[in-house]
Amino acid sequence: MKKTLAFFFISLATSYTLQLAAQHSDSIHIHNSKHIHRGDSAKHSQFSRRAQDVLTTVFRQDEPVLNNADSIIKVFDNLPSFGIYKNNYIVTGTALNEEPTRYNSDAKFQISVSQRLTNSVLPFRTYLILTYTQLAYWNVYQKSFPFGDINYNPTIGVGKALTYKNRFLGTVSMQFEHESNGRDEDESRSWNKISFSGIFKINRFWTVQSKMWIPIVDGENNPNIVRYKGWGHIASDYNYKNKYNFGLLITKRGGGFFDANITANYSLRLFKNENQYLFLEYYNGYGENLLDYKRYRHMLRIGFVISPSFFHIY
Repeated sequence: MKKTLAFFFISLATSYTLQLAAQHSDSIHIHNSKHIHRGDSAKHSQFSRRAQDVLTTVFRQDEPVLNNADSIIKVFDNLPSFGIYKNNYIVTGTALNEEPTRYNSDAKFQISVSQRLTNSVLPFRTYLILTYTQLAYWNVYQKSFPFGDINYNPTIGVGKALTYKNRFLGTVSMQFEHESNGRDEDESRSWNKISFSGIFKINRFWTVQSKMWIPIVDGENNPNIVRYKGWGHIASDYNYKNKYNFGLLITKRGGGFFDANITANYSLRLFKNENQYLFLEYYNGYGENLLDYKRYRHMLRIGFVISPSFFHIY
């Protein structure tokens, strides 16, 4: 836990320091030769140039930059405070590892929204955010169309927009999350976690993100849920001019080094200038839902998705 917290705050402090360095790199003057030496200034300039070269190489400039970091933060804060958080979709499909039947085929839909409670006015120019995601598994091919499981995931946390050299790099956040299926007795599943995430926009096409969490398992019926749901994930998206998007999510679960839950998706825009897409999703692994988190699932589903306009969040 200490290592995870240290990693998050070091990352936050590093990004803040880089912003200060960028803002003041052109205004450094030597006022007192007794305390500031030319050698130190040269080393500082060399370090600044190397840092800028690395960031410029990784975060490529594809569009004109704004005047300064304040302008970027202002644009970010002027985005609608309420909106789509994760993908909102409905898909249907069947298992790939066995013959399709009404019992291994289903529909799945997700509703996810966010509300930014403040602008970037908190310490370190962070903002407060509230999110809610609901994921439902619907047995539409069975008699009476029963719901197999419904997972509820409310969160509250703080986020920060990252900038460097008048460029928007992405966001980092720390959130307290609760996830449960709202059932009682033997079918009750629940856990909490403190999560740390970063989303980085490499250029107009590529976005990468990572997330790790400290699990707080309080559900009596799922003491080993972390072994199946994992400790963290990494993801990447390739988006071509909002015409189509390919995403890959890898969640590290317990077991060997290469044991992971894999989610891949492809979306194709249906209408010009709209965020509505034809959606194809592939899943391979455990922990897809809370009720049957120990069950291995190998699924392919197709449907319809409404995506966030800014970037995808997993």
